[in-house]
Amino acid sequence: MARGRDLARLSAKLDRIPQRVREALEPALLKSADEIASAMRRVAPEDEGDLIESITVTPPGSTTPPNAMGGAQLVPEGAVAVTAGNTAVRYAHLQEFGTERMDPNAYFFPTYRLYRIRAARRITRAMRKAIKEEFNK
Repeated sequence: MARGRDLARLSAKLDRIPQRVREALEPALLKSADEIASAMRRVAPEDEGDLIESITVTPPGSTTPPNAMGGAQLVPEGAVAVTAGNTAVRYAHLQEFGTERMDPNAYFFPTYRLYRIRAARRITRAMRKAIKEEFNK
């Protein structure tokens, strides 16, 4: 019962965040996602280069490319998606986790783990700056 009340309280707080603050987060989100995606491209296994080319950044409100792990999904407001694989490259997850006959060539999650703290700090700074500017008018 408390979970529902806490969730409603959090939802009410998030609804009070002005649209301008939400819009100020998008550049930080995109910059962080681009940074992570370019690092993934540098460490991804390169045979023909198709896997590297399939690593994409999807901004808020757009649809991710369809891939082997599921169909295209809509990226919600306040989020950015970094994906690997598309309709031509349906083996991104097999490279990441390996198979019975192939050792894993992890490139996606190790890179994400390496850059997530940096991305979180950038996003937090952008949010604090936007909130201060909005409420110190």
